[in-house]
Amino acid sequence: MRVITAEEVAASLPWEALVERLATTFRKGVESPPRHHHAMHRPDGEATMLLMPAWERAGYIGVKMVNVFPQNAEHGVPAIAGVYLLSEGRHGRPLACLDGSELTRRRTAAASALAARELARRDAETLLVVGTGKLAPMIIEAHAAVRPIRRVRIWGRHPEKAERLAADYAGRFDAAPVTDLATATREADIVSCVTLSSEPLIRGEWLAPGTHLDLIGAFRPSMRETDADCLVRSEVFVDTYAGAKGEAGDILQAIDEGAFTFDAIRAELAELLRGEKAGRSSAEAITLFKSVGASLEDLAAAVEVWEQLEGPGKVW
Repeated sequence: MRVITAEEVAASLPWEALVERLATTFRKGVESPPRHHHAMHRPDGEATMLLMPAWERAGYIGVKMVNVFPQNAEHGVPAIAGVYLLSEGRHGRPLACLDGSELTRRRTAAASALAARELARRDAETLLVVGTGKLAPMIIEAHAAVRPIRRVRIWGRHPEKAERLAADYAGRFDAAPVTDLATATREADIVSCVTLSSEPLIRGEWLAPGTHLDLIGAFRPSMRETDADCLVRSEVFVDTYAGAKGEAGDILQAIDEGAFTFDAIRAELAELLRGEKAGRSSAEAITLFKSVGASLEDLAAAVEVWEQLEGPGKVW
């Protein structure tokens, strides 16, 4: 069994190839049971263990184990750590153990970029990133691979982190930190939220016509990055219905408040990609994509890494 490092994962997943691999896998489909979600009470706060299995009907098998420690930010340590085990499908023998943190960051950003490719306006040039964790730079790069991003604005709870991230991208974009989140939201074509917030950060009244709102940080029913008005004003799409129904706090809390219904969701990503349901209805429409992550995405990314390193023919 091969051990594949974070550096190898990153080098094996160029954005265009990863986005296209995800699109193909969503269209074809895989077997992906609901993920196991276990709360762990730690000395300095609650953490979460996620177990995410998936397998092709006649091919690869995979499972990811991820530990999510939101309190790690206080110690300068990434909030997400994990591993991915990829096996061959004929006899079930392990092929590789991949760095799960890098795989997760890249497939999460690529899934958002894929949704933006289907939903954001083609002329979207200004990206607002809300959050400054390890996923934030992935989001900048992934969205720039599918839309003509020229301006990047970054907001974070710690302004110094937003300043550092903006400086990292100043050579490639018109990149700058912002402190006025309302104004930055009104001026953005794409707003991407990558936080573990439990309180709304983005208000529906701030969204300009034509905006694409990308919500990928909150992954538990108790978390949310938007108020209910964001959903009311938007055409809402999700990565998977099952994930949204079980874990999408932005949606579930808006439903509890009586402002939204699950039936108002326009489509899940696979339906969009298969052409079964329509995407953005007009240039002025506000679109919202809510993702909590799907094991299909991890399997697709792991297979892409394996085949980049070993070749499509070397499977079993």
